[in-house]
Amino acid sequence: MNAPAHFTDALPQTVFDAPARAKFARHYPEQPHILRHGLTSHPLLEIEALAALAEQLPLTSVEYNRGDLPIGVDGKPGPNGLTIAETIRKVAEAESWAVLKNIEQVPAYEALLMGLLEEIRPEIEAATGAMLNPQGFIFISSPGAVTPYHFDPEHNILLQIRGSKVMTQFPAGDTRFVPDEFHETYHSGGPRELKWDDAMLPHGSEFPIGPGEALFVPVMAPHFVKNGSAPSVSLSITWRSEWSYRESEARTLNAILRAKGFKPKAPGRFPHQNYVKSFAYRVLRKLGLTGA
Repeated sequence: MNAPAHFTDALPQTVFDAPARAKFARHYPEQPHILRHGLTSHPLLEIEALAALAEQLPLTSVEYNRGDLPIGVDGKPGPNGLTIAETIRKVAEAESWAVLKNIEQVPAYEALLMGLLEEIRPEIEAATGAMLNPQGFIFISSPGAVTPYHFDPEHNILLQIRGSKVMTQFPAGDTRFVPDEFHETYHSGGPRELKWDDAMLPHGSEFPIGPGEALFVPVMAPHFVKNGSAPSVSLSITWRSEWSYRESEARTLNAILRAKGFKPKAPGRFPHQNYVKSFAYRVLRKLGLTGA
């Protein structure tokens, strides 16, 4: 699907230049790093366009809540009393945080997402194989808003468009920051919000980003985000790989084994491929024996 000409014309010739792509290739898929990008403005990423997008998306693709939160929360944060469109239009004073999920459901945004991912497809596929399930997310945050401690299952590049923020990341797969049981619960359908302990803070790495900067976030790397003193708009471009799916399936199999009284070994991180547990889980799922 193609975006209208005036939207595609708003893209620079390349958003990720040759040095950015080379840096990405050196660090992907396991090392967080900051890249330069050329997408500092775009008509689809203006506040009014985002409010309109929010009203087009299904309710399941919109999440928004209060932004005056601690780093760690127990379950989903509470509502802010506004609609999603009001939250976005009043982001400067709403003290809120919003995310528009799976923006590729709208053709113009699908074209924007795929155009960005095509630039780095060669670097992605050289390391982790076929780029699977591309998805886009847009975050709109009030000044000082906090996105609590959590993790995500996708390979992710977060492009800062407007405002600034600091993401604090922790090493993926390190049980000091996320016990194996939390991974297993998440991959079995549980929440992505994680238990926070202030003692973990010194072990995190801070990555401040502003307009023209992007941050790579490895699969399941726990993190939290603090917005700067101005409203923020960020675009997250994500994809999966067979490796990431195999780790997820191994975690889900471990949850089944743990429920039966076993103490399963955690799956290995990249480049370990977790073939055996992934295959076993797929067989059980095909036979209808996973409970899912």
